[in-house]
Amino acid sequence: MAQRKMFNSLWAMAASVMLGLVLWAGPAHAVLKIDITRGTVEPLPIAVTPFNGSRQDENDYGQRIADVITADLERTGLFRTIDRGAYIEDPKAIQLTPRFADWRVIGSDALVTGQVRMLPDGRLRAEFRLWDTALESQEIGKAIATQPDNWRRVAHLIADAIYERLTGERGYFDTRIVYVAESGPKGPKRVHRLAIMDQDGANHRYLTYGEDQVLTPRFSPSRQEITYMAFRNNQARVYILDLETQQQELLSNLGDMNFAPRFSPNGQQIVMSMSKRGNSDVYVMDLRSRNLKRLTDNPSIDTSPSFAPDGTQIVFNSDRGGSSQLYVMDKNGGNVRRISFGEGRYYTPVWSPRGDLIAFTKQLKGTFYIGVIRPDGSGERLLADSFHNEGPTWAPNGRVLMFYRTEPTDSRGRGGRSFIYSVDLTGRNERKVLTPGEASDPAWSPPISTGRNE
Repeated sequence: MAQRKMFNSLWAMAASVMLGLVLWAGPAHAVLKIDITRGTVEPLPIAVTPFNGSRQDENDYGQRIADVITADLERTGLFRTIDRGAYIEDPKAIQLTPRFADWRVIGSDALVTGQVRMLPDGRLRAEFRLWDTALESQEIGKAIATQPDNWRRVAHLIADAIYERLTGERGYFDTRIVYVAESGPKGPKRVHRLAIMDQDGANHRYLTYGEDQVLTPRFSPSRQEITYMAFRNNQARVYILDLETQQQELLSNLGDMNFAPRFSPNGQQIVMSMSKRGNSDVYVMDLRSRNLKRLTDNPSIDTSPSFAPDGTQIVFNSDRGGSSQLYVMDKNGGNVRRISFGEGRYYTPVWSPRGDLIAFTKQLKGTFYIGVIRPDGSGERLLADSFHNEGPTWAPNGRVLMFYRTEPTDSRGRGGRSFIYSVDLTGRNERKVLTPGEASDPAWSPPISTGRNE
């Protein structure tokens, strides 16, 4: 009960973050911009100063907000933050306009300054400005008022605004990750729990407590809900979990096994695999009527379906051609066509939110890859490889992927630990995502502000 109260309290605080936004945009120009569509991007030098306050508690919040913004930007590989020990101008002395020459001389192309104030009603007001040091102009400014406990989300929203202004792409820092937390010895007694955290690993908490073995959690694009598969009474079933009420609902009790559920783009349907009499096919369920429709009918294993972002097509993997490959079909199950023709076997496809690419897992000669391919089957690229990679999931802007990696066991069968990693579309910025323990099956949320019940 205490865990549930804490969870609801955190969401009540999160709901208040969007209370006040004021935006000041500077003159439009294309000098200070990162072209992230190129294969190689030189990181942009940027200085993020601690946000100023008139009281010690305000300065403390300002320091922490600046630290989170810095970490968000650095993890993208697109920004190189200037060491604060190199600063010439004291950030506390900046009132309205910085001394731009002092920032240019230390190599900073962009500068972030800010202030923090505690309002009479107890809220925290954070204000920031992004400056182009070469043109000596303000690029963007924003003020956000929220509850003090929500300071971390304020930092993510500011980092999103900076990222969007400088890349032209939507930011992805104000998001969360749901995943499977694993613990205990390998084998049937290993515990698999649903866990959720901010995209940077903060605010970690468990959603289930090991009573069921859970797999493949996926976010709704429109509501604070997760669909996932759980083994209960030796049967695999699909459930929906409401993150605000923590109410769990059994979605399907049909067939021998239900697995790999995923929401449609409008959140009104679930597409999943269902096994009947040993044969696995793709089905879609309307969440309002609970009507179930079979989309594939083939004596093969058809699984891991994923909708295109416009809802008109579905990608899945099937061994109908002799080995597991990627196929695309219309949303009603018609016009099935194979899109993967490279060496190896393909699994776990997931359509990019931009619609331009499909991510997948590929197994070839003992190595597992995370890759992307266009929906017409062209342009296959492999981004990450190791002993075992699996389960890609897209950031909301379609520029970054997360997946999980399992280490090989040693000669005595020890090891085999699993952790989450991220990689961008260049394949050059691969990073481990910190979790309290072993982790698998990550799923990226939509931006929090667009994934709430209104």
